[in-house]
Amino acid sequence: MAASFGRFRGSSTYIVSEELSNSVNVAIALKKPLLIKGEPGTGKTMLARSIAEALGMRLLVWNIKSTSKAQEGLYVYDTVQRLCDSQFGDNDVSDVSRYIKLGKLGEAFVSPEQVVLLIDEIDKADLEFPNDLLWELDQMSFYIPETKQTITAVHRPVVVITSNAEKELPDAFLRRCIFHYIEFPDAERMKEIVRVHYPNLEKKLLEQCLETFYWIRSLDSLQKKPSTSELLDWLQALVLGGISPRRMGEEIPFLGVLLKKNQDVEALLWSLQHPRGSRRPQFHGR
Repeated sequence: MAASFGRFRGSSTYIVSEELSNSVNVAIALKKPLLIKGEPGTGKTMLARSIAEALGMRLLVWNIKSTSKAQEGLYVYDTVQRLCDSQFGDNDVSDVSRYIKLGKLGEAFVSPEQVVLLIDEIDKADLEFPNDLLWELDQMSFYIPETKQTITAVHRPVVVITSNAEKELPDAFLRRCIFHYIEFPDAERMKEIVRVHYPNLEKKLLEQCLETFYWIRSLDSLQKKPSTSELLDWLQALVLGGISPRRMGEEIPFLGVLLKKNQDVEALLWSLQHPRGSRRPQFHGR
């Protein structure tokens, strides 16, 4: 087990803290799912992609919706297609296995090589969804009664589960996971993240943008604070728009890239017109 520790240290496009790196490696070593929480835009989904890239594994993504059921991740029995074939087709409908389609968890189990399985935004589903996966994630197998077949994992996948904390997950499920909360990066860590994506970004422009970005995030009146992904999009828009650091000291260009709610835009403009304290950058409008 000890030999498995220390395998993941981030990737060429993803900066990780030591704590997050340790959580990933412990989850891999203990063969447990890694449950990642954090506010939207902090890189939870990208973490799974980074793990797959760093470890040279294929990534399978199971995007969870409000209507998702655990069964869909295992397999789906296409009874409608079988009925159509029995009435109008030439296929042998007696072979039920033709109508069994594996879900993402099933695909991960039968893969000839170890894969990374991302179960993305598990908290979107109903409360029973996590509990319905307990046996399969523990035993790494499931039974298909239609074909009387047991699917057992060839290799235990590296399972990464993300949650935006929209609802609490069951205790029985939490006990089986390694948990990590991704804290929002401070300014120094954010500089590292930005430099990975934009290594040639002008230093003064970056400093001005980060000052603006963290000041905006400090406003208590915002309903949705801008995230890391929105900062990266904003920086790209500024570079493409040819915005200079001097102009950044006078206005906030492309505000709609950072703020996505009209109430937040109004709250920001009010704060610009009614400055409080010394943290406010020297802006004079949009």
